[in-house]
Amino acid sequence: MAYPITRMRRLRRNEILREMIRETHLSVKDLIFPLFVCPGKGIKKEISSMPGNYRMSVDVLVETCKEIRDLGIPGIILFGIPEKKDELGTGAYGDDGIIQTALRKIKKEVDELLVITDVCLCEYTSHGHCGVIEKGVVHNDETLKLLSRQALSHAKAGADIIAPSDMMDGRVGCIRAILDANAFSDLPILSYAAKYSSAFYGPFRDAADSAPQFGNRKSYQMDYANSDEALREVKLDISEGADIIMVKPALAYLDIIYRVKTKFKVPVAAYNVSGEYACIMAAAEKGWISGDDVMLEVLYSMKRAGADIIITYFAEKAARLLQKK
Repeated sequence: MAYPITRMRRLRRNEILREMIRETHLSVKDLIFPLFVCPGKGIKKEISSMPGNYRMSVDVLVETCKEIRDLGIPGIILFGIPEKKDELGTGAYGDDGIIQTALRKIKKEVDELLVITDVCLCEYTSHGHCGVIEKGVVHNDETLKLLSRQALSHAKAGADIIAPSDMMDGRVGCIRAILDANAFSDLPILSYAAKYSSAFYGPFRDAADSAPQFGNRKSYQMDYANSDEALREVKLDISEGADIIMVKPALAYLDIIYRVKTKFKVPVAAYNVSGEYACIMAAAEKGWISGDDVMLEVLYSMKRAGADIIITYFAEKAARLLQKK
C-alpha cells in the first residue's frame, strides 16, 4: 500500500528497531588481517602509505598475532619481505625463507589462529614480476613449477590455507596436485581468481617492495573493464580445485563479488586492498570524512555484495569497534 498507510520511516525511528530488521551483519569473525614480515629482530616499522600497518620481524609478528587472536579476529594472511631478491625469487620457496620461518614460529607459539599464506613471486624477484622472465615476458608454465614449490614449502611449514595470487593460468591445478601428492589433500586453496590490474595496489607495493621494475602486470592480471571474464576465471579455478574464491580489489568490484556469489554459490573472499585503505585514512586525517563510519560502511558493502570473508587492513580497528556494539 502507498503513503500514508505505508510509512517506511516507522522502522527507522530508533536504533533498536533498525538493528532488529537489519538485513546484513558484519562480524569480527568475517575479517582477516594482512601482515608483513621481514628479516631481523625487534623491528616494527610503520608503512608510511598505510598508517597503522607495519613491517615486522618474526618476534614482533608473533606477539602481534597473539593480540589479533585475542581480539577475536580468526586469521591473518602473511606477506614476506626477503633479505635478498633474485631473478627466480628463490626466497619464496626455500625452507629457511621468511614466510616459512614465520609460519613455524607462529604455529609453535600462537594457537587458535588461522594462517593464510600468499603464494606469488613478486615480493621475491629482483624484477618485481610474479614469475619467471623469458625474453622480457612472464613465462607461464615455468612459473607454475616455482609456485608449486612455494605452496608445498608453506604447507610443510604449517600454513592453514594456501592463497595463490599470481594469476598464472593453471596454477590452482598444479598447486592442488603437488599438495595432494604430498599428503596435504585436506589443505584448502583460496584462489585470487578475479584479480584485477589495479591502481589501488600502490601502497602494498611500497610495503612489500614489489613494484615491477619494467612494464606492468596487465598481461596476467585482469582488465578492470571486464566482468564476464572474471566468471570464466572463477569457473576454471573451481574446476582445478579452488575451495574459496577471491575478488581483488573489493570496493571498485562489488559487482564482481555479487556476480561470483550469485552464480557459483561458493565461499567468496573480498580483498579490501591497500589503496582503498589509504584513501579512507588520508581523507579521515584531513577531516573530510569520519574514518570509522566510512570504514564500516565500506565493509558492510562488501558483505552486502556477497563476501563471506573480508581481508582488510582495517581488521584490527574494525574488530575493536564491532566489539563495542
